[in-house]
Amino acid sequence: MQSHDNSRFIVLILEKEKRLEMEKKENDIIYSKAIKAGKRIYYLDVKKSRNDDLYLSITESKKRVMGSDDAQVSYEKHKIFLYKEDFGEFTEGLEDVISFIKRELGTPIIPRSEYAERANATETQEPVLKNEEEVEEKPQKKGFFDKFF
Repeated sequence: MQSHDNSRFIVLILEKEKRLEMEKKENDIIYSKAIKAGKRIYYLDVKKSRNDDLYLSITESKKRVMGSDDAQVSYEKHKIFLYKEDFGEFTEGLEDVISFIKRELGTPIIPRSEYAERANATETQEPVLKNEEEVEEKPQKKGFFDKFF
């Protein structure tokens, strides 16, 4: 009876180890890029699936502060999983809706850094636009979403 209990115990341990290894493998991030956008952070994570295929996990993380004196901070997260067979259609759809927004607005989309400067300048009543002589050309970092704007 003792050996039967031992073998059952070993099987349970092996099953648990296998389950933990699968969970670890599922959560392994192969490559990651974080995009800070105001109060939000977008994480673009390349992960490996159970069958060793790669996929994209897009996570929006938004900081939430509740209370004033004894503030509690939490993060609200939303995820999208995008698989390689859907990349073409997804990129096409994303480009389409971004083009639509640009057409509807009728004005160029202002980069976040410039948008923040304008908002701060409005609050302090400082002039927003600089003369051509004052404008410095700074090299811009190219990111994944830059091709859409």
